[in-house]
Amino acid sequence: MTETVGLSHFSPLTKHGLNLHAVMNLSTLAGEVRDVLEKQVPQLERYKQLILIGHGGRRMWEVLQASAYRDRPEPVDSLSVDTVKKWLAEACPGAAYEIIFPAAERLVPLQQLGALAGWHHASPFRIGINRQWGSWFAYRAVVLIDSDLPETAAETWGSPCESCVDKPCITACPAGAVADRERMLTLCIDYRLQENSPCARQCLSRLACPVAVEHRYSREQIDYHYGQSLQTIRIWRQRKDGF
Repeated sequence: MTETVGLSHFSPLTKHGLNLHAVMNLSTLAGEVRDVLEKQVPQLERYKQLILIGHGGRRMWEVLQASAYRDRPEPVDSLSVDTVKKWLAEACPGAAYEIIFPAAERLVPLQQLGALAGWHHASPFRIGINRQWGSWFAYRAVVLIDSDLPETAAETWGSPCESCVDKPCITACPAGAVADRERMLTLCIDYRLQENSPCARQCLSRLACPVAVEHRYSREQIDYHYGQSLQTIRIWRQRKDGF
């Protein structure tokens, strides 16, 4: 990744809060990521590039709340996909493309792609983190496209966790999950599912992280996203327990 795409090229996406963009040539993707994509997309050879799109901070949520998308099913995905499609029609007219995320039937290696873009570093609380946005960013679309856009340079922020001495995210976890790597997922889920759990609709470890607090999601946005994940966890637990 050697050439940077001008910010104006992505300005229609940024206007709607989709302010993270990375263009990667499929021919240069790492072997493991390439292998996953080949399994998920039978005709991968039709495309030359992959575009990874995300949001950092509060802007996308503010756009969503001011639009009709807020009342639709899957409002975040709907806004993201429609915005990306409109942008592609203007930026890459006539180019064949396929949006492979969000797509319920496909497992896309988002974290690996985020790492290649330089956005994603592992944190003790298992949410991707970087110096610019902290953990307050997310992946919103992955596009395969037959285009010749300039490839973007990987971000070189490095992990902010390396210089964090106190690591308040570990002590802030009331379930002790962040301190127990082997049982982390089980401890976290069990605690979130407890009656009146303070972690039901938020992550106290994430909130305790001091990195990029100025970009922290609003209370409403946090409540929405963790409410969605809590619903998914409840359904998974019911199926696991045979209810």
